[in-house]
Amino acid sequence: MTAPVEAPLRGALPAPGAPLLQGARRWPFAVTLVVLGALLLASVTAGMAIGSVDVPPGQVWGIVSHALGADWTEPDWSRARETIVLDVRGPRVVLGAVTGAGLAVVGTAMQALVRNPLAEPYLLGVSSGASLGAVSVIVFGLSLFGPLSLSVAAFAGALVTLLLVYATARTGGRITSVRLVLSGVAVAAVITAVMNLILLTSGRGNEAREVLAWTLGGLGGVQWDTLWLPGTALLLGVSVLLVQARSLNLLLAGEEAATTMGLDVGRFRARMFVLLSLVTGVLVAAAGPIGFVGLMLPHIVRLVVGGDNRRVLPASALAGAVFLIWADIAARTVAAPMEIPVGVLTALCGGPFFLWLMRRDARKDAGRGVG
Repeated sequence: MTAPVEAPLRGALPAPGAPLLQGARRWPFAVTLVVLGALLLASVTAGMAIGSVDVPPGQVWGIVSHALGADWTEPDWSRARETIVLDVRGPRVVLGAVTGAGLAVVGTAMQALVRNPLAEPYLLGVSSGASLGAVSVIVFGLSLFGPLSLSVAAFAGALVTLLLVYATARTGGRITSVRLVLSGVAVAAVITAVMNLILLTSGRGNEAREVLAWTLGGLGGVQWDTLWLPGTALLLGVSVLLVQARSLNLLLAGEEAATTMGLDVGRFRARMFVLLSLVTGVLVAAAGPIGFVGLMLPHIVRLVVGGDNRRVLPASALAGAVFLIWADIAARTVAAPMEIPVGVLTALCGGPFFLWLMRRDARKDAGRGVG
């Protein structure tokens, strides 16, 4: 039963320093970071400037600097524009940057941990648990934590799911990648069934639209005082992963080679899976399960910087932030005044890209005579 799963799990990602696809041209890493940093700054500016009421970029930064106490000149903007920039678009843009960066980094690490290019942040069913928690709040009207009830319930659901996955995957005191992935798939299927049962038997059909909107992901309605948790999760995740980037590189050579070079593969994977699942749970609780960011961005970044995770991780964080900010800009402007769930747009971008990537790899394997 495990053979069909073990085969793709052994599909190697690029060796450190190697491009994902043949013919990919690598830029100097410092240049890449500078370009991505400039794109992120431009994206943040655009995110706060573009909308139903356009605000000139210079005025955007005038409002921001004035709010920070760095500009003592007399404001030349209306109070309404200041509210739009600081209270409506500002938190949304920051959440988009944090979520995009976090999902891209987690996806990069997941692909290295299981040596599978199809791995992504929701591999262990965390998003299903978070969705069940959110659905429970929406359907049953739970409000124990006030405005934070939905986010708290989503994170609690993600955490319980993680514990269930680990409990079912642990056999004889050991956890293998194959059993962990299979447990994640099975637990996610059961949780999804429970969630659908709750929706069908609740007798309150008006919540279905709200549930659908949440499960598709979105950045609307966020406030400054709720951003500290996803921001902290991102900083913690990126910091730990950068420290462990060399160990992630060792896994690209295979488990036996990594063990030979002194890495306790089982313990390292268990710790990393816990960390990545917790970070993912926090991000999902804040923005909903936004798909394809953690699956697509690491591959795009490897085309530019190669396969060394010491380079891929920071570049993926910047690229993920840029991508999700622009996806959110499109989500709230393409069909204005109606807002499209940002997860719909990321799927529309990520699905065709990944089909192209698989087709190109298949042609490459056929050219080498790989059956």
